[in-house]
Amino acid sequence: MSAASPLRATEPPHDCPLCPRLVAFRESLRQEYPDWWNAPVPAFGDPDAWLAVVGLAPGKHGANRTGRPFTGDYAGTLLYDTLAKFGLSEGVFDARPDDGLELKGVMLVNAVRCLPPENKPTPEEIRTCRPFLEAPIAALPRVRVFVALGQIAHQSAVKALGGKLPKAKFGHLAEHRMPDGRILIDSYHCSRYNQNTGRLTQPMFEAVFERALQLRDAVAA
Repeated sequence: MSAASPLRATEPPHDCPLCPRLVAFRESLRQEYPDWWNAPVPAFGDPDAWLAVVGLAPGKHGANRTGRPFTGDYAGTLLYDTLAKFGLSEGVFDARPDDGLELKGVMLVNAVRCLPPENKPTPEEIRTCRPFLEAPIAALPRVRVFVALGQIAHQSAVKALGGKLPKAKFGHLAEHRMPDGRILIDSYHCSRYNQNTGRLTQPMFEAVFERALQLRDAVAA
């Protein structure tokens, strides 16, 4: 994000106090790894994005360490490689926040901004952090398509967009039209576990972004 990005005002503070369990975990990691980011991870991408990708939460050795979504862990490699394949990034992804990579037409934001123990936020933590998903969505009026990575991201995105969960069941490549007409596409999360078990393959993941581009082009036609 550029310094002038409208998303700056939507970010949680560096020492966000709202979730006691996450705060305690964050403080313990700051003592153990003082050189890590260890704070709420801001959104990353193009302020003029047409596509928003909603993840679950920072990974311990990924975004919680580096301060950039999906940067430094296994999941990020597939995500950023896929964005590059479809012309949605510029530069080379080198798993570092200073690698110079820029996203084109895409914004990445997590449903939960702080690292949860064992990568499992509680329902209350997910609800508490939802305003920090709703705010960037409101600040990105050009976004017409959303991709949710995993069921928790799906649930948060549906609620942030004013949809109803009983009418929007999670499923890989499932599409949901939100009340304002924007489209949410679901994907299995690009986690190491899902990739190693074959639940999510590279072609399956690429199909999600291929469909997002089709939807973009249909709107533009």
